[in-house]
Amino acid sequence: MQVTKGMVGHGFYDDNSAPQWEATAHVLPWLEEAATTLDLSGPGAITLADFGCSEGRNSVAVMQRVVAALRARSDRPIRTIHSDLPTNDFSGLFQRLNPETGRVFEADNVYSSAVGGTMFRQVLPPGSVQIAMTFNAIGFLSRRPLDSLPGYIFPNGPSALNPVGHVSAAEQSAFAQQADADLRSFALARAAELAPGGKLLIEVFGAGDRLRTCDGIYDVLNDAVLDALKAGMLTQEAYARYYQPVYMRRLEEVVAPFQDPSSELSALFSQERSELYEIPVSFVEAFKQNGNVADYAKAYTDFFRAFTETSLRLNLSDCDNLEALVHYIYTRAEQRLRETPERYPFNYIAMAVMLTRKG
Repeated sequence: MQVTKGMVGHGFYDDNSAPQWEATAHVLPWLEEAATTLDLSGPGAITLADFGCSEGRNSVAVMQRVVAALRARSDRPIRTIHSDLPTNDFSGLFQRLNPETGRVFEADNVYSSAVGGTMFRQVLPPGSVQIAMTFNAIGFLSRRPLDSLPGYIFPNGPSALNPVGHVSAAEQSAFAQQADADLRSFALARAAELAPGGKLLIEVFGAGDRLRTCDGIYDVLNDAVLDALKAGMLTQEAYARYYQPVYMRRLEEVVAPFQDPSSELSALFSQERSELYEIPVSFVEAFKQNGNVADYAKAYTDFFRAFTETSLRLNLSDCDNLEALVHYIYTRAEQRLRETPERYPFNYIAMAVMLTRKG
């Protein structure tokens, strides 16, 4: 089964991805620093590639910063490549790259394109990229390692605060192995595309020692799906079959393939830096200040609906009255957040690693 067709389109993901932008913005100085150290003496265009661009708001904003840093050093043409699944909604990206007034990059000789394809395979010519990057997209698995996950809708399992459901150690191990294989496939593909000395930035949500990004989000979504089950809107078999094909890595899981001397990736990349960090979330901070639970519940639900709805629809596509079911699940999730917001606290934990392609 296809795991996802991309994020929810028609502007919905762009409108509800401010937390993702904050996680990305935290490591933009890494990219700007990389732009100041690259060898720019070669011929042709300087190429920047973002894998998992979605609708493009955050992707274009990143490129604007990096292009500015590069243009301060070189007059060579710059090419920005924005890549995602062929089923992704690229319409918003194209509009952002071609605004009706003005230009998107405050620099001359900048050329942009979109590439449809899976980031777990090579999609660009060998040695053609100077800076490659991905933000959050590597957290979505390339395939479903198990046919069903009967105890909970997310492979990392429920939070300690709201332990409704369970995921066994064996089940979680299957997802950890798939996530590791995906990371290695992604990095090998980028190694083929990067020029010697090129930079690779991997940023993704994940888990720390105490907090996990999945806590709260998938607890409330799981509770809403269980409400639909109790209401007779889906079967127990459908509940077991449905899960989100996402895995929350720890930082050591992200850096391990590049530090293991026996790994092919350690011969291809040197690790420059890595970091685990937490970012403030706008709708959480606003709720702390004003106590408006209705606004909080709406913003919170729209935030996770933007990246969960596509997979939910794919997994429950054979259920009767799918549109009514999807509407019920996200409406019920919002209701639960209004009724008991303390049951589903949200913390955004992110991690990043900067790598250099060896010659």
